[in-house]
Amino acid sequence: MPKRRYYRKIYQQDLKKKRVGLILKLLGFGFLVLVLACLCLFSFYAKDLPQPEKFTERHLSQSTKIYDRSGQVLLYEIYGEEKRTWVPLQTIPEYLKQAVIVTEDADFYHHFGIDFKGIIRSVLINFKIMEPIYGGSTIPQQLIRSTFFSTEKTIQRKIREIILALEIDRRYSKDQILEWYLNQIPFGSNCYGVEAASQTYFQKPVSEVSLLEAATLAALIAAPSRLSPYGQNLSDLLNRKDYILDKMVKTGIITKEQGKEAKKEKIVFAEIRNPIKAPHFVMEVKQYLDDKYGEDFLREKGLKVYTSLDWELQEWAEKIIKEGVGVNENYGAFNASLVAIDPKTGGILSMVGSKDWFADPHPKDCTPGLKCLFEPKVNVATYKIGRQPGSAFKPFVYATAFQKGYNDKTVVVDEETNFGVWGGEEYAPQNYDEKFRGEVTLREALAQSINVPSVKVLLNLAGLEDSIKTAQKLGVTTLKPPFGPSIVLGGWEVKLLEMTSAYGVFATEGLRVPPVYILKIEDSGGNIIEENKKTPERVLEKEVCRLINNILSDNEARAPLFGLNSPLYFENYQTAAKTGTTQNYRDAWTVGYASSVTAGVWVGNNDSTPIAEKLSVLVSAPIWHNFMEKALKKYPPENFNKPKVSGVE
Repeated sequence: MPKRRYYRKIYQQDLKKKRVGLILKLLGFGFLVLVLACLCLFSFYAKDLPQPEKFTERHLSQSTKIYDRSGQVLLYEIYGEEKRTWVPLQTIPEYLKQAVIVTEDADFYHHFGIDFKGIIRSVLINFKIMEPIYGGSTIPQQLIRSTFFSTEKTIQRKIREIILALEIDRRYSKDQILEWYLNQIPFGSNCYGVEAASQTYFQKPVSEVSLLEAATLAALIAAPSRLSPYGQNLSDLLNRKDYILDKMVKTGIITKEQGKEAKKEKIVFAEIRNPIKAPHFVMEVKQYLDDKYGEDFLREKGLKVYTSLDWELQEWAEKIIKEGVGVNENYGAFNASLVAIDPKTGGILSMVGSKDWFADPHPKDCTPGLKCLFEPKVNVATYKIGRQPGSAFKPFVYATAFQKGYNDKTVVVDEETNFGVWGGEEYAPQNYDEKFRGEVTLREALAQSINVPSVKVLLNLAGLEDSIKTAQKLGVTTLKPPFGPSIVLGGWEVKLLEMTSAYGVFATEGLRVPPVYILKIEDSGGNIIEENKKTPERVLEKEVCRLINNILSDNEARAPLFGLNSPLYFENYQTAAKTGTTQNYRDAWTVGYASSVTAGVWVGNNDSTPIAEKLSVLVSAPIWHNFMEKALKKYPPENFNKPKVSGVE
């Protein structure tokens, strides 16, 4: 090999070694800087590490109070008094401890305070969805957070939480940390710690809870408010309980047979003891507050929440619902719901989600969500599974036809009609009274709720798609395709709250304000931190609404079907109203309004068991009438404006 090439090779090897050496030095220096930075960061955040006594101290806090619209009636107090009884770890059943660990922190006894895999996994998920939702927190982290920090998701708080979790894991034993954790964390209903939760939900000391009850308590930790046994998501709680039992079987904590037996057992929750007024309404408000502010914030910051509820009307609504259902049980209808709204502001004045929040289900041994005629905790007015409104849907279709230039004098023929094949079957609807009248005006067809002409209005005058758009503009959000002509007869599911709000658009002559629960929220210093500033939006023409109002308040036009002295009529007040009965008589509706108040009533059974045939007016309209009779007295008599084009003068 030539000398020149030899020396060049030696030179290149030396140069390569120097570069590698330089890179290693830089990496070493960078690592040293990182270690020093971490030590400094650790020292900065760990210098004021709380003493262990802090975990057993009661923290002074101000409860959040929910009021009616006057601010004088306290409806509910969130965390007004923390229910907590400290118990040593050895008195807590082993399967409860394991149920919590396997669900909240499977590697609790093996990591040193934090779970790097969990953190990396949560970071990747959060980065993917571009929101800081998933935390990958260990039990020490949760303990630190629930004691000293808010739920605010910031990098600074997360770093501090991680450092304190590392330090607390270094200083104290795993059993000590677990004892603090199980006595500290919230379980909902003002309960903190497993003992208070066991006493509240099962009326027994935690040392006596069964495997089934232990899994249920562990299930509550993830979302104590949303999964509350006293709320609308009981099925979600029970599903999570089963998931935990499956996980305990999979990890060998319990046998497969034990898991099966626990799933078969029926869990019984104690009656709620925390005083609450207007419970269905309050639970809607509480869910909103939990979602926006977080449970810890509500527990500590002393908010004052002024709602739209009129307590006088609410008391009256609860009374007449109970009385009405007492009568309706003779017709096979065991539940009812009522919503009243101020159509000008959207404020919910009254909400009764079922006949009695505090009553037992009917029958008592029924399975919630499957075969109960009556479920007390389900708010039918807002429940995710809607109800069919029957003919109460018709005004949206007629309003669409009026928008296209037709009016109440337009004539259609009421005769037996086959509208062709829809959904694989021929569609030939019948009228409520099984009679045909020949030529009828749209006023007669709507006022008397005649079915065949209404289908013709939908298909030939208003248009199917445009009618659906009208309902959606008025605030009905639950309609799902594919659609067919039976929608005009109420063949698609809706919510009572949305239907009542939509009818309010007619009362305001086309202006819509979405339903409002909260007027304003003040902090502990009296500063307004949230206020309702919703403004009306025009969604229908004035003349269209005036014509609908005129027809639905025309007592003579509806008299051939309902009579002159029906529950829809008030001698000294002008009101507009529409009833609805679904196919197979599963639901009965009455929705109506005056200029200042709109009210909707649903009557039926939670499991959709049919009620007595052709009795919709008998079961729903009297309740509506009795409520409106009280509500109208709060406002001066006010007539609807007459339409410019009308079949009556």
